[in-house]
Amino acid sequence: MLKKEIKNILDRSRQWGWVLEPDAQRIFSLYGFSIPRYDVVSDPQKAVNVARKIGYPVVAKIVSPAIIHKSDVQGVVVGIKDDRTLLETLERLKQLNGFSGMLIGEMVKGLELIIGAKNDFQFGPVILLGMGGVGVEIYKDVALRMAPLDMCDTENMIRSLTARKLLAGYRGSETVNEDALKKMLLKFSRLMMDLQDLVESIDLNPVMCTAKACTIVDSRIMLNGSS
Repeated sequence: MLKKEIKNILDRSRQWGWVLEPDAQRIFSLYGFSIPRYDVVSDPQKAVNVARKIGYPVVAKIVSPAIIHKSDVQGVVVGIKDDRTLLETLERLKQLNGFSGMLIGEMVKGLELIIGAKNDFQFGPVILLGMGGVGVEIYKDVALRMAPLDMCDTENMIRSLTARKLLAGYRGSETVNEDALKKMLLKFSRLMMDLQDLVESIDLNPVMCTAKACTIVDSRIMLNGSS
């Protein structure tokens, strides 16, 4: 059964057809996923206070019900290192269509993965795992399974990736915590099953995975009936 707060978020988001990132991150937090520290601001002084509390460098993102693809309007700025750059970013984002705030978030490092799901009209929720970031467009290295997943499914999905060696610490890079990744996939499968009557698709891209954890850095939840 959905928590009341999650249902309220989805009901409120129905007017746009999708869930604004701060609300999406709240949903994932309520489900127990790891997310970066963040806050949403529109006031310059609060922006500075939040960034200093999180600790520079930070990432800033436009929050607007009119902008689904933030990168298309240069609505994401990473690696902000000082107050001046932060405030310049805030002023620029305020000029974008439908500005309702600027999300200031913790910078998270790790191996970029994508985890996603879509409601197939014939098979129901289908879960995707692949290499995230630019790699998902170039290499199309993904694994698909029908939900609900079990532990065997998660292991097979990871093993089927062509780039799976990267998870094991290829050429001295950090090894990914595969147990954490498997648990995230299982939890994501449960989330999608809970929301299957309400959402069309969910994309977590990127998910940053390290030796300690897998963290949802950016996300998009599209509701049923949206485009």
